[in-house]
Amino acid sequence: MTPDTDQLREQAEQALRARELGVLGALLAEHEPPEIADLLEREPHAADRAVLYRLLERDQAVEVFELLEPGQRRELIDGLRDDDVARLFEEIDPDDRVQLLDELPAGVAQKLLHGLSADERELTLPLLGYPKRSIGRYMSPEYVRLRARLTVGDALSHIRHRGTDAETIYMLPVTDDERRVEGVVGLRELVMAAADELIGDLMVEARTVTATEDAEAAARRVVDEQLLAAPVVDGEGRLVGILTVDDASRILELADDEDAARQGAAEPLRRPYLTVPVFGIVRSRVVWLLVLAISALLTVQVLGVFEDTLEQVVTLALFIPLLTGTAGNTGAQAATTVTRALALGEVRSGDVLAVAWREVRVGFLLGTLLGALGFALASLVFDVHFGAVIGLTLVAVCTLAATVGGAMPMLARAVRADPAVFSTPFISTFCDATSLIIYFLIATWLLGL
Repeated sequence: MTPDTDQLREQAEQALRARELGVLGALLAEHEPPEIADLLEREPHAADRAVLYRLLERDQAVEVFELLEPGQRRELIDGLRDDDVARLFEEIDPDDRVQLLDELPAGVAQKLLHGLSADERELTLPLLGYPKRSIGRYMSPEYVRLRARLTVGDALSHIRHRGTDAETIYMLPVTDDERRVEGVVGLRELVMAAADELIGDLMVEARTVTATEDAEAAARRVVDEQLLAAPVVDGEGRLVGILTVDDASRILELADDEDAARQGAAEPLRRPYLTVPVFGIVRSRVVWLLVLAISALLTVQVLGVFEDTLEQVVTLALFIPLLTGTAGNTGAQAATTVTRALALGEVRSGDVLAVAWREVRVGFLLGTLLGALGFALASLVFDVHFGAVIGLTLVAVCTLAATVGGAMPMLARAVRADPAVFSTPFISTFCDATSLIIYFLIATWLLGL
């Protein structure tokens, strides 16, 4: 937080404790929506959060609500009166309205939908018809479109008349009479052009996204191509909405938070850590811990199978942490690299064999380097035969771990699962069991056990 935000929080806490609501309202009116949204997100008490929100001016309240995290929005709705909720639901943008409906219980969502005005319901219902996680749920249906045959002067007049409620006017789609996208034109080009110049002469090729496309993939493309906005079209190329770079960045931020949490074997909290109840944090972690605990039993079973081998050469036990740790880290590195490449669109599901072959070579080279070091050290401390066991095991487990770690996210994407689910802890557990099997098999072979 900035010093100004810290000061706002301290002053707001003092006013809340003293219940000086007039002072608190005046204080909030002096600050910008992002600062107030940050204040609400960090307020640990839901009742006080609702009090703060009710003191905001009407326009300010809508802006602040649209800046809040999804989980915070739902909790705030629970703390507001029905008339406050109905008014707020009417005034927020249709795409934010759809995201809120996804967070609310079905009964509450239906009640809010029925309470909308006819115009707002007409804007909202089409978005709800698209699959969850598709960009159609995040696009804005409020836009200004132009025709190629319009002059610049007529286009500017049209923008002034229709642009008040539009999501953006900095990028304007150009369509034919059947709403098929023909191109786009920027506001800057319109302002700089002669009044009698035709829109068709100014427009450039449109980089569109399809409404049913995965939201993260579409958002990534908009951000990577540095577009101010992209037209969203249906399967026949007809304009149905618009995706701005701000909305695309927000989608990616939420997706990155989710991936980071799942790679750490937890579910995303979707709100600031200190405002999450203890039981909420427990729920976000316990399922994955149970899954990993069960999968870790594989390691115990492997040790049980090779118990006699360990009794004959107790020294083998000394190197188990080294080998399992190396395997887990190698697999995690590969999984993280490939998951990121998938998110950036650098590889696709069909590239699984190419990725696996690349990781085989990477793992083999890493294993050779580590194996040579392990061979030298183990030979000095023990003997050459034992050094050979350690060296060969490191080569084998690094090769296997890198291959599996790289392939698993690809396979997850192929079956439409989240690559982040095949996270670092899961791969580490898998590599623990397989590396032990390889280790004991090589030891049995070379040491004649």
